[in-house]
Amino acid sequence: MQIAANKAVSIDYTLTNDAGEVIDSSAGGAPLVYLHGAGNIIAGLEKALEGKQGGDEVKVAIEPQDAYGEYSPELVATLNRAMFEGVDELEVGMQFHASGPDGGMQIVTIRDVEGDDVIVDGNHPLAGQRLNFEVKIVEVREASDEEIAHGHVHGEGGHHH
Repeated sequence: MQIAANKAVSIDYTLTNDAGEVIDSSAGGAPLVYLHGAGNIIAGLEKALEGKQGGDEVKVAIEPQDAYGEYSPELVATLNRAMFEGVDELEVGMQFHASGPDGGMQIVTIRDVEGDDVIVDGNHPLAGQRLNFEVKIVEVREASDEEIAHGHVHGEGGHHH
């Protein structure tokens, strides 16, 4: 069975950056299971897997525009420490939910703390990076009507309600 919209797909994968450092991998764990065509994985990887079937192996480099987007300096801001009321210790790498420029919620990461100034970054940590995937397709199956309606796979390796 070929990978296409509304198929439940199981993959083993390793994600590296251009320096060859492993960013993420399913090695040693269960395969990643996703609903193809539902936006569960980045667009570039979904496109590269389209039409493949169980047992196929794919090596692909995904450019930023098909992954987490280009890095946007406009998403970096300096906030006053008082904005983090109730948080005693602010540390680089901490993440918070914040209102984005479009009014929606986004995650910001503390990049630096200088006195009362807290520099936050709303870019995804992988924004602006080419992502290199090595993928082995483990299984492709029909998704259930419920999985299609919910927009994700259920059960082992998938979403649990």
